[in-house]
Amino acid sequence: MSEPMKLSARVAAPLKKVHHALTDPGELRVWLAEHAEVELPHRYGFWGRHTPEGEAPRQRLLHVDDHTLRFAWPLGGEETAVEITLEEESAESTIVSLTQTHFDQEAALAESGVLGTLQTFWYLSIANLVDHLEGRVLTPKADFSSPVMREEIVIGGSQEEVFDSLVDPEKFSRWFGYKVDMEPYVGGRFAMGGFEADGTPAKVVALEPGRGLSLEWPGLGVSSWELEGSGGATRLTFVQSGFDEKNPPYAGWMGWLSGLAELRRFHELSDWRPIWLDPTVSDSPER
Repeated sequence: MSEPMKLSARVAAPLKKVHHALTDPGELRVWLAEHAEVELPHRYGFWGRHTPEGEAPRQRLLHVDDHTLRFAWPLGGEETAVEITLEEESAESTIVSLTQTHFDQEAALAESGVLGTLQTFWYLSIANLVDHLEGRVLTPKADFSSPVMREEIVIGGSQEEVFDSLVDPEKFSRWFGYKVDMEPYVGGRFAMGGFEADGTPAKVVALEPGRGLSLEWPGLGVSSWELEGSGGATRLTFVQSGFDEKNPPYAGWMGWLSGLAELRRFHELSDWRPIWLDPTVSDSPER
């Protein structure tokens, strides 16, 4: 069995408020899932179209106290286990740490199997938990019932600034949380981890200064960012296309969506710093 998937994030909210958001069904329906039912200390379940294998609640509560939530979650024929712990950093700051067993990195890279979606599912979910608790607009969730991968977000920054953060490798690496190298011209390369680390880089297939960028991933389709000015802000439309609709790349889609959550914070917060603390965040959110 592989090592558990781990992540850790900082949220500017008191520990009690974070705990409430993790255990109140109404709160869970805002930031995590379409449906949720919680009756502590006996029941903890969430399901729906935003949840992997979300046809019904599959979770089984194992333990809950003021700092820890642990539940079993059968997925892909495996009995996975999730543990979420809370640590008070200050009166108004809490560290949220999460582990889940049976994450499959090879399945994630191959865009196959539900176990490969776990890492980016939690990246996106925790990013939305942080924004929810800090009073910010949430990032759209993945829809596991649909192969359509197109979302719009509004970013509080100029069109030129947002575009620059997509084509400047240093800026892209900062908000994305993972090193990238890029040749910002049509026909150029885009490499996760840098040109030396990525043997199959993406190719820049479209680039219109200030307006858009498209990357083609070998065998995985095309990722496109389309920008439009909107009252001093920027409307960003992100589209994933050209993939096998019988096997939609949900892992990659959620990785990009969680990246867009951080891109918004990067432009909108004057004192921006990444929410992610655990070193394993350097494991790239999937394409």
